[in-house]
Amino acid sequence: MKITTAAEMREIDRGTTEKFGVPSLTLMENAGSAVARFVIAKYPKKHRFTIICGKGNNGGDGFVAARKLGHEGKRVVVILLCDPAELKGDAAEMFRQMKLDPVVITSPEQLKGDAMAIGMTADVIIDAILGTGFRPPVTGLYAEAIARINAAKKPVVAVDIPSGADADAFVPLPPSPKEGKVGAPTSLVVRADLIVTFTAPRPAHVFADLTRGETLAVPIGSPEEAIRSSLQIEVITPRDFAAFLADREPDGHKGIYGHALVVGGSFGKCGAAAMAGISVLRSGAGLSTIATPKSVLNAVAGFASEIMTEPLAETDHGTISPAAFEYGRMDAVAKGMDVIAIGPGIGRQSATAQFVRSCVEKYLVPIVIDADGLNAFDGCVEKLQGSGRPLVLTPHPGEMSRLAGVSIADIQANRISIARQFARDHQCILVLKGHRTLVALPDGMIWANTTGNPGMATGGSGDVLTGMVAGMMAQAHAMKNDDRWMRAVIAAVYLHGLAGDVAREKMGEHSLIAGDIIASLPEAFKRAKQQLGSKGFVFHG
Repeated sequence: MKITTAAEMREIDRGTTEKFGVPSLTLMENAGSAVARFVIAKYPKKHRFTIICGKGNNGGDGFVAARKLGHEGKRVVVILLCDPAELKGDAAEMFRQMKLDPVVITSPEQLKGDAMAIGMTADVIIDAILGTGFRPPVTGLYAEAIARINAAKKPVVAVDIPSGADADAFVPLPPSPKEGKVGAPTSLVVRADLIVTFTAPRPAHVFADLTRGETLAVPIGSPEEAIRSSLQIEVITPRDFAAFLADREPDGHKGIYGHALVVGGSFGKCGAAAMAGISVLRSGAGLSTIATPKSVLNAVAGFASEIMTEPLAETDHGTISPAAFEYGRMDAVAKGMDVIAIGPGIGRQSATAQFVRSCVEKYLVPIVIDADGLNAFDGCVEKLQGSGRPLVLTPHPGEMSRLAGVSIADIQANRISIARQFARDHQCILVLKGHRTLVALPDGMIWANTTGNPGMATGGSGDVLTGMVAGMMAQAHAMKNDDRWMRAVIAAVYLHGLAGDVAREKMGEHSLIAGDIIASLPEAFKRAKQQLGSKGFVFHG
């Protein structure tokens, strides 16, 4: 799903009408209807709704929602923040069709009256004041109305975007003096519990932390050909990796679904390799083998009966040694593998780093590098080149800082541009982990992930992702489409986060551990598959 700027969305709406013949009134009707459906679905037992409307098209969407909610037997109060004579075009027409007498407020002083006070006692408030075409700051009557909405402390559903927000923002709002934390909206931005936006999200919907609740991006009639964006950023949805969710053929066998090799583990860190190996299988691959130092092989094998193991020569520190290449031992282990994942628990001994670099140089099958596998290239990052074979790197911000040679603060402040440039320079698929994990491609395209939660900030979570990426790529090996490697990676990233969200429901954020993510993968697959047939796409703040 493309992310568009506010200006691009205006052009999409215009083109939908002028080139594809969809009347603008139809778009507004569909938008307001979607708001009403979403509100009823989320608040089925609520009966009193206040819709606060501005004079533009956002207000027009609100008028439609008011009409639809009224048809469903809901008690609706419409507060109009302008003289009805100021309404123009589609908004004016939808106002006429609404057939409700609004509370008209044209000055900040009127906001202090009884009518506004009664409106703020509703079960749910719908914010239809300002849309994504607005540019902050908001002043005057609208600013006062936003402050009143926030002070009411009622559930708020924002139409298109919380009023007062900058739709093109890529960063969270600054700290609020009252809230004291980044991303807490100030009095000049509506505090929304839910957001309903249309056709495609804008940058702020994905990156600016506008809500802690759900955001629904729903189609309202624009054909896919009309949706154009120069940002080169897409939001990952299950439809983007539907092939990995398809039912399997009756005659399918483990050979079809690929064999992944995980190279990692060391004394004291065997669990990392084991979790990666188990995640290979839980993500759907047919076979999973872990190559690990011989002294920890029994411990690794004890984690799960389904994984196979191969012992490798080791250093005095219990890490993999370059001696693993002697007599063709490592070559024999790697032979016939569809993908190799290297790094989980592998350690940072210099000899082991040499082994990692040799593997990446020597083996031309798809390779996934994570953790200390990435740190092995500290100071020689030029050796990380994906030309000629798929190369996937999965750094967290600290590892990305070492790879890019800039501070973690710079990484976090410029995630998109740094990830995009690194992927281009090294012709690799870069998975920059964190809130809104990014998948950057060599052609400059960015895929942003909206699943996952802070509870996943726990040891082993990254190892699970590494195994999932390898497992998905093992399955992609038998596919014919040119973009199969990208689809495999975004599938792993999305499902990893979704499994984390499932685990949070059961365990809470504080108690969630990496094993819970693995255990939640079957439910994550189920939910992703269910989303394939849904209209629109819901993601969480």
